[in-house]
Amino acid sequence: MPRYTIVKMCNLSPLHVGTGRETYDAAATELCSDTLVSALASVRAQRGKTDGLKEFMEQCVLSSAFPFYKNMLFMPRMQGLLNIAMEADEEHLYRKNLKKVKYIELSVWNKLISGEAVDIHDVQTDGMLLMPKNKQEDVKIKTSCVVQRVTISHDEDKDAEPFFFDWHFFDKDAGLFCIVDADKSIVEEAVNLFSELGDGGIGSDRNVGGGRFDVEVQEIDINTPDDANTQMLLSQYIPQREELAGLNLSASRYSMAQRGGYIAGSTDETVRHLRRNSVYMFSAGSMFATTQLLHGKVVDVRPGWNDTALHPVYRSGRALAIPVVLK
Repeated sequence: MPRYTIVKMCNLSPLHVGTGRETYDAAATELCSDTLVSALASVRAQRGKTDGLKEFMEQCVLSSAFPFYKNMLFMPRMQGLLNIAMEADEEHLYRKNLKKVKYIELSVWNKLISGEAVDIHDVQTDGMLLMPKNKQEDVKIKTSCVVQRVTISHDEDKDAEPFFFDWHFFDKDAGLFCIVDADKSIVEEAVNLFSELGDGGIGSDRNVGGGRFDVEVQEIDINTPDDANTQMLLSQYIPQREELAGLNLSASRYSMAQRGGYIAGSTDETVRHLRRNSVYMFSAGSMFATTQLLHGKVVDVRPGWNDTALHPVYRSGRALAIPVVLK
């Protein structure tokens, strides 16, 4: 059973992750792996370590960020029908609740990825969470709160402009975590970068304390089966050209998302207003009917801007994939 290092973002202050739109009244519900890798690379560059930046991003493979509550870790739901056994007369009731599930507690998730059917009497749903029934306490991950704010112009002749801002507030016992799949030296560097990132914050409005956190490092076991017939993504993924033929998309279950945004992490303030080129990526939870290892790649999404000061802008599509049994 492979063991992985996880980085927990604890004591997380209110968080807003942009959706790529101009408005702030709605925040993204997920903190994706490409955002995390870019944030670490930005901190690394601000340290003055700009050499080998792409190589670092290729070696530092992260999962997207998933929720935790106390000692419970929640993994992403796999695409498709969950392998949960239930009584026929109750199936229509439970299936409706299961459609809402986005995250599955680690012990239950380990059973599902090994191809084992989980009895509905042994698990319970709580909104977007699926967990063992022996967990009796209420699990509260976060709440969303839209607050009104105002922009005051430096021009005295312009009126203040109100706008709405969507904050995600995390419970004191909850937060986010991600899995690090890399060599020991890269893991150690990533943990140090996460600590610095926590001091400065991640997401929007870091200047008012948004997205700050403390770091805890743990290890977890993932029950990867020997007879796996499918690869499950825990990260965003941009396939290499030679990987495409083996993905068997017609028999796979996957989702894709368009990823864009501003060059907010640049050390050069004069280019931070520019938008990166957008790219489509496979999302965490996607299931590919293949046994080939998924690697992915880091791509340059530098916008077409005629300025020699504009450096390459990298986005990580390196895959963190787990072999699973899909029945």
